[in-house]
Amino acid sequence: MTSPLEFFFDFRSPYSYLAYSQLHELNAEIVLRPMSVLKVMDAVGNVPTTLVCAVKGRYARADLVRWAQRYQVPLNPGDMKRTDGEACSRAVLAADSVEQAAAITGALFRACWGEGKSLTSVADILSALTEAGIDATTLGARIDDPATVAALEANTKEAAARGVFGSPTILIGETMFFGNDRLDFVREHLALQETK
Repeated sequence: MTSPLEFFFDFRSPYSYLAYSQLHELNAEIVLRPMSVLKVMDAVGNVPTTLVCAVKGRYARADLVRWAQRYQVPLNPGDMKRTDGEACSRAVLAADSVEQAAAITGALFRACWGEGKSLTSVADILSALTEAGIDATTLGARIDDPATVAALEANTKEAAARGVFGSPTILIGETMFFGNDRLDFVREHLALQETK
């Protein structure tokens, strides 16, 4: 029996956007696990090198263009320093269903990384979801609900406890794959599970 694929991600991570664009092609049950990647990195002693190292940051910008072309997805980022990534993550956790959570995730990734939007508030998030055809009428109140805030904190703590150090990270059982460039290994792992 194939274990579900847990996708730990942060909306501020462009590589999470790229990886998410490909997940629908995998033959797996996807469990969305939004987290606060900077808190995870702090907890495990990692640093966001593409932010603190200008040379690596320049390389990453060129690399993102290559990956977006390969995956045939738009790359037009908004101002991610202003985007409220945690509120975006809470919108996923506030969803009514697994299907709505997936729709919200796709819409917010497209808005942030494909459509050049800076989602600086819950109002911006709800507007982006409405523009994507998602009924967000009851979602707004739940995004800032203490239970939703606690759920994001729990995901973040669990990620660090399980050895996650960055975004995106895929866990299948306790087997970890970091980065969108590991999806071939994910496919191979899933195929092996199917033969057991």
